[in-house]
Amino acid sequence: MSTPVLIHGDCMAEMARLGDNSLHAVCSDPPYGLVEFSPGEVGKLRAGHGGLWRIPPSMDGCERRPLPRFSVLTPEQKKSIETYFFQWGTVLWPKLRPGGHVLLAGNPMLQLYVQAALIEAGFENRSTIMRVYHGFRGGDRPKNAEKEFPGVCVQPRSNYEPWMLFRKPIAENTVAENLRRWETGGLRMLAGGKPLPDVILSFKTPENERAIADHPSLKPQHLLRILVRSLLPLGTGMVLDPFMGSGSTLAAALAVGYDSVGIELDAAYFELAQTAVPRLGALYPGVKGEFLDDNTAASGEKIREEQSLIWDELKAEANLTTSDTSVLQAGLD
Repeated sequence: MSTPVLIHGDCMAEMARLGDNSLHAVCSDPPYGLVEFSPGEVGKLRAGHGGLWRIPPSMDGCERRPLPRFSVLTPEQKKSIETYFFQWGTVLWPKLRPGGHVLLAGNPMLQLYVQAALIEAGFENRSTIMRVYHGFRGGDRPKNAEKEFPGVCVQPRSNYEPWMLFRKPIAENTVAENLRRWETGGLRMLAGGKPLPDVILSFKTPENERAIADHPSLKPQHLLRILVRSLLPLGTGMVLDPFMGSGSTLAAALAVGYDSVGIELDAAYFELAQTAVPRLGALYPGVKGEFLDDNTAASGEKIREEQSLIWDELKAEANLTTSDTSVLQAGLD
């Protein structure tokens, strides 16, 4: 049985303490702008007002969870993202085995800065895995002029989340040789020898998971287990989440059976992760990231609420009933 290791501290400093070539892969949902999870902004989030976070989370009468407003970042702040991730990639480089993959959740407005930084640090940009789901990011009418311009939105409504995939170059002549020596270089296939696709249909994080780990960026275990499992091609090794939050990535690794280590700076989230990781990891014993279809994965075990299948806006417009939800493949987040 794998045993997650949780570390409270600064990401850069704690990564520097890890042994060289000790990591096989990285999977994380970093603070996209590095601003929204700074102590000042987290304080405003927990206080329920002010700052970068959109609070209260409402739009056109629909309640939604807090979301950071990256459109308010200054050019200097956006450039600082690139600077930070170059430094982050430089610290990570010797700790990750040759051929090791790095999978980072992104944001369409900011991912170019992360990609540019890690490429400059020496990593290969391998792909982008699209998590397709129905979100509440974007789609806003002009602020304080909603009635004046009812047919105008400032930017598209987000229906996907990019997960950026990078690889540290292999050290051997071929991937096969790299797999033999370093156990890295490729991705683990799904059950039945099916390659991991670059588009995965998803849904909102179920309420039973949020009840365990109420973090604003919590991703569903079904998705995370698929992604984490894919990163260790031979099914063995160490996965790092350097921006651990409440520990959902480590919980996914625990459920799959992988060793993992997580780093978290925020004391409250670190404390939450102590209890959340084993509880999240114990959910859905049959779901181990081998299947894209959650019904097959769980052998009929329910891993999402029925309302996760309902697109609220479509229901309002078309007056759908719950019996119509079988044709909808994504949910709100």
